[in-house]
Amino acid sequence: MPSNLSFADIKELCKFSWILMKNMSEPFLEPLLRQLRLRKIRPHVPKNSVILDIGCGTNATFLKAISPHIKQGFGVDFKVKEFKFSNTQTKQLRLENYLPFSNESFQVVTMLAVLEHIEKEKEILQEIYRVLIPGGKLILTVPSVWSQPILEFLAYKLKIVSEAEIRDHKRYYNRKKLRKVLVKDTNFQDFHHQYFQLWMNNFCTVKKRI
Repeated sequence: MPSNLSFADIKELCKFSWILMKNMSEPFLEPLLRQLRLRKIRPHVPKNSVILDIGCGTNATFLKAISPHIKQGFGVDFKVKEFKFSNTQTKQLRLENYLPFSNESFQVVTMLAVLEHIEKEKEILQEIYRVLIPGGKLILTVPSVWSQPILEFLAYKLKIVSEAEIRDHKRYYNRKKLRKVLVKDTNFQDFHHQYFQLWMNNFCTVKKRI
């Protein structure tokens, strides 16, 4: 920072930065966190697969990013802008306990920072199990139990992640909780788990039994 800046100049710069942050379409840390999740997930999606992205977001960013890599992609979210383009399409849908797809429709289902927002956790996981083909894969990320105070500080105090998103979190997860709800309660197998982003996030894959 230039040494000739006065206290008043610094104050004005801070004020201007605050105005910029308030007028951004989303808190500025959100796109970065989203890109880090997408980078983590993409290598685990088999080439030419048919994929359902649950909670795809307003612009279906993940589906658009992987469309050259997959055979067909569907995205559902209560706030998505519906579109059909090339091999991808979206449907506006409020996620509760039902998915409007036939049995064994998808090879892959992704849920990226979504499960923690869903009230009926077990019911939606059972629906995912139903729409996957035998041997099909669920790929998900969820915030870890250690991330809660950090995310709340970033959202409520610093305003650099979405406050509405953090307030909507129903639960946080660790390896043990994920294994229980996915394997014991829902009957998935081949449970693979790791923490990423300095243990702030869980990354997990499971498969439907053949």
